[in-house]
Amino acid sequence: MNLNRFRGKLKAAKFLLQSKIYPSYSQAGEDQLVRYLFQSLGIEYPNYLDIGANHPYIGNNTFLFYSRGSKGVCIEPDIDLFKSICNHRKGDVILNAAIGPIKGTADLYIFPDPYSGWNTLSKAEAEKRQEESGVKIKKVNKVPVLHINDVMEKHFTGGLNFMSLDVEGIDYEILNSLDFTRYSPDVICVETITFSTKQKEEKISDIADLLLSKGYFIFGDTHINTIFCRNGFYKKEQA
Repeated sequence: MNLNRFRGKLKAAKFLLQSKIYPSYSQAGEDQLVRYLFQSLGIEYPNYLDIGANHPYIGNNTFLFYSRGSKGVCIEPDIDLFKSICNHRKGDVILNAAIGPIKGTADLYIFPDPYSGWNTLSKAEAEKRQEESGVKIKKVNKVPVLHINDVMEKHFTGGLNFMSLDVEGIDYEILNSLDFTRYSPDVICVETITFSTKQKEEKISDIADLLLSKGYFIFGDTHINTIFCRNGFYKKEQA
């Protein structure tokens, strides 16, 4: 190796050490896409609402922002996962509840580890996953159900930057119950694909149709999740 090449490697190493390296905690890099979006618009510490947070950091769309100083609200109905989130994310507001189109109580169908990401309020969805995968439902717990508008009114009167939604089967129903005239998150990341263990999943077009009709555009898609950005937010921040 000649001297100039060696110097070049030293400069490259110095640049790497001085640069900001951001790991991804999401399932398919969704947090990096959202980080890039907010960073490009000059928003360093976006707040967030994580509905169906599941694990505090593995496969989680908001932990990257928490690790960088942002704060928000995480909602998780599974009591064991709720306790884990409380232990790892003490700066967040953590609610042990589910979100649904109707508040009250509901059955939460819980799968064993490492399939807790399949937990759902939908009996039909839980039975479909059990039948297709052979993984048995571990237990069914009664859990409190909050309405999304009530959560928004209590915690995000000043506005919400980022909503992550992953509730296995009722994502559309939750979004459809959100009062967009009062509460319009700047960015929404939502699972937009049906469940399949045989690579036969399909995109859920109803979710995109709904959000596009509410003034959002598709910023990115990882096949599993779609990231929507509010038109007014994007244009305002760019102006």
